[in-house]
Amino acid sequence: MKTISKSRLKAQMLQVFRDIESGGDSLYVTDHGKPVLKIEPIADRSSIFDEFKEFNNSVEIPEEALTPEPGEWGDIL
Repeated sequence: MKTISKSRLKAQMLQVFRDIESGGDSLYVTDHGKPVLKIEPIADRSSIFDEFKEFNNSVEIPEEALTPEPGEWGDIL
C-alpha cells in the first residue's frame, strides 16, 4: 500500500497526481500515520456514448407516443 502524508501531498500534489494518472496505482493519504483518503485513477475514460453503444438504435418509439392527444398539452400547440 503506497502512502503519502498530507503535508507532503500538499507540497507535491501536481506531481503526485501526474504519477497516479500515468501509473494507475492508488495512493493513500495519511494524517499522523493513519490513512484518511484514497486517491486512484478513474478506471475507464470512455464516453457515455461508448458505454451505451450496444443499445444504439435498439429502442423504437411508436409515432403515437410522440403525438399529443387534443388538449393534452394545453396552449403549447
